[in-house]
Amino acid sequence: MEKQIIDITPLRTISFQKKRVAAYARVSCDKDAMLHSLAAQIDYYRKYIKRRPEWEFAGVYADEAKTGTKDDREQFQKLLSDCRSGLVDMVITKSVSRFARNTVTLLSTARSLKELGVNVYFEDQNINSISDEGELMLSILASYAQEESLSVSENCKWYLRQRMKDGYLVGIRDMFGYNIERGVVTINESEAAIVRMVFREYNSGASAAALARELENANVPRVSGGRWTAARIRDMLKNEKYKGDALQPKKFVADHLTKRLVRNHGELDMYYVQGTHEAIVDEATYNAAQERLAANYAKTNVKRPNATRYPLSGKIVCGNCGKHYSHKTTHGK
Repeated sequence: MEKQIIDITPLRTISFQKKRVAAYARVSCDKDAMLHSLAAQIDYYRKYIKRRPEWEFAGVYADEAKTGTKDDREQFQKLLSDCRSGLVDMVITKSVSRFARNTVTLLSTARSLKELGVNVYFEDQNINSISDEGELMLSILASYAQEESLSVSENCKWYLRQRMKDGYLVGIRDMFGYNIERGVVTINESEAAIVRMVFREYNSGASAAALARELENANVPRVSGGRWTAARIRDMLKNEKYKGDALQPKKFVADHLTKRLVRNHGELDMYYVQGTHEAIVDEATYNAAQERLAANYAKTNVKRPNATRYPLSGKIVCGNCGKHYSHKTTHGK
């Protein structure tokens, strides 16, 4: 009898599932032209994704005034979180530099998304991160983007240092007692009255701690939030900007990738410029406060002899903050 083979595979209906596609956009400053560009990017990607019948629109994640060298961007992190939650199958972005200028951030993010099966498509370079050659191309392009970021950062810092050298007030942002709008500094009269009171009371004998308690009890808000403390009062009293002058730069960016600010202990030239803006207190009042601060510091900062010395005591200095390293023994080591 002739052998017969019968296919008994059950019939299955193949269900088509749309790919959930999101887009990521970013601009690095909050100027009107940039924000208009961001709005245009969002509108473009919304229409671009919705035109494709095989795609399902999963949203546009957009960061305003965020640098691509840092990965703590709010919308960027939300996108990654949604990818991990299985809400996004594919991400579209304009270019490598829009996604990240930091090589490590770009590659680690692309790899983690690849493990989740999420593809990142870079339009300008026509690269799919999930492809075999995608990671190699991303490594090369991200390195170029990072070097470009360094070049832009150095050019910006050179420009700002030149502005300081020429006597301009640079980098001032929020400051109690002043309104600052697009670099224009004007006095906030209600806050300035409190600044004058602090100088007056301190010069009359009040302590910084007592003044801090007084402002706390009066529910006076700080510009940056938080509580009023004796240290904050002393910072106010020492700030030369309240007499209309500016010492700059007091801090500088140590690393263009992390944007970490460190105090300037002479690593960069400093410039003291008089009359950069309107003063809240006169010079005599300011100088009187400095004299009392110095006297109090001399009384409380009594240097005691240190009986324990080591070969490296006082010789190792932190390259970031300028403070000396100290010897510490833990569990006998």
